[in-house]
Amino acid sequence: MSTKLKPQVIFLMGPTTSGKTALAIKISEKINTRIISVDSSLIYKKMNIGTAKPDAKTLAKYPHYLIDICQPDQVYSAHNFVKDANKQIEIAFNNNQLPILVGGTSFYFNAIEHGLSDLPNSTDKSKQKFNKMLAQQGLKALYQQLQKIDKPASIKIHANDKQRIIRALEVFYLSGKTLTELQGKKIIKNNYAIKKIIINPPKQQLHKNIEKRFLTMLEQDFLAEVKYLKEDLKLAKTCNSMRSVGYAQAFEYLEGLIDKPTMIEKAIIATRQLAKRQNTWLKKEKQALQLEKIDLKKALEFIEN
Repeated sequence: MSTKLKPQVIFLMGPTTSGKTALAIKISEKINTRIISVDSSLIYKKMNIGTAKPDAKTLAKYPHYLIDICQPDQVYSAHNFVKDANKQIEIAFNNNQLPILVGGTSFYFNAIEHGLSDLPNSTDKSKQKFNKMLAQQGLKALYQQLQKIDKPASIKIHANDKQRIIRALEVFYLSGKTLTELQGKKIIKNNYAIKKIIINPPKQQLHKNIEKRFLTMLEQDFLAEVKYLKEDLKLAKTCNSMRSVGYAQAFEYLEGLIDKPTMIEKAIIATRQLAKRQNTWLKKEKQALQLEKIDLKKALEFIEN
């Protein structure tokens, strides 16, 4: 297919195990594309099985950019992603390729489309400070501090959301301004059209996909992968990479905190909860092609019209 395409970016979105990658590859067989990963776990090297990373043969034939770009102990922010993704989009345009951003990390998609607030980056000092406060005072006390400092943010952030509570306090500590103040100043640099395709199988089918995928990961020796990350690379369970669904539960099992059946159950439940959160976000997307399964014909018609 040699259709001349006007500058546009495709957002190919959907909950985990919905078939996004498979559709992206099918589109790439028909159109000259550049596949750009929008996944906060696929960025990490050495995390292959538990992230359902495409295998080496697939990546050789259909390169996915922004995969394997940092070590599992490194911090990679949304600001890093926006910078890297925009660079890849520009390369695609320069090479007459259609950029297809494919993944399930809603915050990354939102950052590309709507821009990011100019928030201060975390520092080793700030991370140590708030981790120490968390250990000494507990999450409830930190949340109460947030309520005093930034009431609007505390209303939006759940009282048990440790990561976001700490981040909001850290922003105030580093900048002297609240998260609410800084989030009101978005930086938007994009001037291309965005078209969105959402694959969202029925809930029952999605749950079957999730269970099947995790059991397949175990057959592929997922636990050996996590053991290597834990023991050989000395990763702590507090690393962002080890908070990913599946890895967090496998880490608990390897520490002897839960047995294997419990680990499997918890990992599958956590993945279902992730899918539910992804679907909650996707329901807000009104101007999109909605698919219940992979439909190449409809996807191509949508892209080309």
